[in-house]
Amino acid sequence: MYAVVETGGKQYRVQEGDTIFVEKLSGESGSDITLDKVLLISNEGDIKVGKPVLEGASVEAEILEQGKAKKIIVFKYKSKKDYRKKQGHRQPYTRLKIKSING
Repeated sequence: MYAVVETGGKQYRVQEGDTIFVEKLSGESGSDITLDKVLLISNEGDIKVGKPVLEGASVEAEILEQGKAKKIIVFKYKSKKDYRKKQGHRQPYTRLKIKSING
């Protein structure tokens, strides 16, 4: 059994027991969260597709960690113009463990 959920503007294919990294969600580590934007559920060949989401379907997950990704360097410059700009960015994320798929 798997489901396709949407969170943070992205779609994820999840099964029970999966661990996924998503855009930062509010909540403490160890707390439970419900993802209710379920786009598709497949149960052994029986596929339910929402228009755009399935009513009454949800995915239960546990927040394992709130963290930041590796730093990326953004470097802008214009040749011969003495313009240089260096920035660093670390994207915040939430690591989730999928507990159950309801629907």
